[in-house]
Amino acid sequence: MEALASRLSNLDSHVEGAIRVVIFYDTLMRRRVDLAALARASAGLAECVAGIRLHSTGKVIRMSPGGTEATATDPTSSRSPITLDDEEIGEVWLERAGDVLPLDEVLLDRLAIAAAAVVERYGPARTTMADPALVELAISADSDAAGRARALRLLGFAPDQPIHVAAVRTDKPLDRVAALVCPSHLVKAAPVGGSGVLLATKLGDFPAGVRAGVGAHACPSQAWAEAQVALRFTTARTPVVRYSALGAVALLAQVPVDVLRANADVAAVAALSADDLETLDAYCATGSLRRAADLLHLHHSSVSRRLEQIGKVLEVTDLARVKLAVAAFRLLD
Repeated sequence: MEALASRLSNLDSHVEGAIRVVIFYDTLMRRRVDLAALARASAGLAECVAGIRLHSTGKVIRMSPGGTEATATDPTSSRSPITLDDEEIGEVWLERAGDVLPLDEVLLDRLAIAAAAVVERYGPARTTMADPALVELAISADSDAAGRARALRLLGFAPDQPIHVAAVRTDKPLDRVAALVCPSHLVKAAPVGGSGVLLATKLGDFPAGVRAGVGAHACPSQAWAEAQVALRFTTARTPVVRYSALGAVALLAQVPVDVLRANADVAAVAALSADDLETLDAYCATGSLRRAADLLHLHHSSVSRRLEQIGKVLEVTDLARVKLAVAAFRLLD
């Protein structure tokens, strides 16, 4: 490689510099450095602050050219994603006060490749995205026990591990959601049938902007069916619904949508305006005029007036019946 760099230097100094950057990182990887050492060496080579961040942990490593942790912050001049198994697991960047230099792109590219190799070697790699066909085999009701067990084993789950299943709807990258929900336990994610699937040994809190239904059954295929039902009951106010919390209300999911839509109570709820529906939903959730007003950030008299108008459309006084109609309405979408 050194001989090749020497020959090419007579043709193009940029090519020579790029090859020397490649040699630099190849040498680092032979020395089996960790991420901190990788960032430190990169900062020295670039003569500016170099940073590394992993999505799974959120940990940020910033090193100065002097070899110490960087304290001052310059604007990020250039960055590059760290990818492993076609999944973005983090990013690297340079904080150069002046103009971007010609070799910065090459340096960041090699830094990202080296960082991915370090994560894979020492992580172990905490990739979350999985083959959708394999995930579908694990959660399909048509899979036999042997096929499901094999799929789960290939996904990294031990035979004796509990597996939690969630159906997710979100505009956020599914791998990022999975990493946030399950930061320190095994989790695999894939898009299946229009929804995101999370398989995890433990599920934490879901981030804002994500709707999720969580199954309760120990069998992944049954838990997936439950998770899909729970997802249908989610709302902006209740973005995460656990099937175990639905109780008998879950039986509504077995009623054909056309039958639900034809019901007079459900049709009346569907005819409400967005504000009235939000008011009714808050009242059903709290069972109290004043608590509903607090939830909506309105005066209780305003909520009272809205409920009076709703009563003229809904013509139902039994709160249990109203709650049932609202729950059924949620299934129409």
